[in-house]
Amino acid sequence: LSYAEFAAALGQPRAVRAAASICARNALALFVPCHRVLRSDGSLGGFAWGLEVKRSLLAREASA
Repeated sequence: LSYAEFAAALGQPRAVRAAASICARNALALFVPCHRVLRSDGSLGGFAWGLEVKRSLLAREASA
C-alpha cells in the first residue's frame, strides 16, 4: 500500500502528505501496521521508530 493509495482509501486522494503524517504519528504502529505503507515509488518513506525498524518489521513479515 502506498501513501497515495492510503489517502485514496481514506477518501482524500490528494491528501498524501496528511496520510503519511497519520502513519508517522500512529502510537499503535506495532498493532496497526502503518509500517506497511510505502511511497508510490516503492521506497520506505519514514517511520516513527526509524527506517531500520521499518525494514526489520517488513523483513520479519516477508519471511513468515
